[in-house]
Amino acid sequence: MQVDFYHLTLTPLARALPQIAQKVLASGERLLIVSASEEQRGAIDRLLWTFAADSFLPHACAGSGDDSVQPVLIASETAPKNAARMIALIDGVWRDEALTFERAFHFFDEDAILPARAAWKALADRDGIDRRYWKQTDNGWKQAA
Repeated sequence: MQVDFYHLTLTPLARALPQIAQKVLASGERLLIVSASEEQRGAIDRLLWTFAADSFLPHACAGSGDDSVQPVLIASETAPKNAARMIALIDGVWRDEALTFERAFHFFDEDAILPARAAWKALADRDGIDRRYWKQTDNGWKQAA
């Protein structure tokens, strides 16, 4: 199981998340996007419709239709009702339930740096966890650990 920590310092979530979602869908996988914030979930829903003029990411918010057919599902809980094997935690809060997926993307900013560090350290001793820390540079994302 791979956990990718994305420290948002230069690129906002609104630019980083669609890039990850596109790569997940291009690989033939499904994605579950999780946030406890209803406001953030709504913003991400709008973003995925409009982030690029020539692009569209098929998605829905959990409970707004048939969740099981959604390539990208935006939800408040970690239950993969769309059979996703990849999860993006976008509100800066680590959830151990993400470890039941094949891959987790944990996005956090400066406000959530201390909890992210604690999650990083807690996962160090867990068997079968491959942790990666992605740092932003002027040339894009670079794996730093």
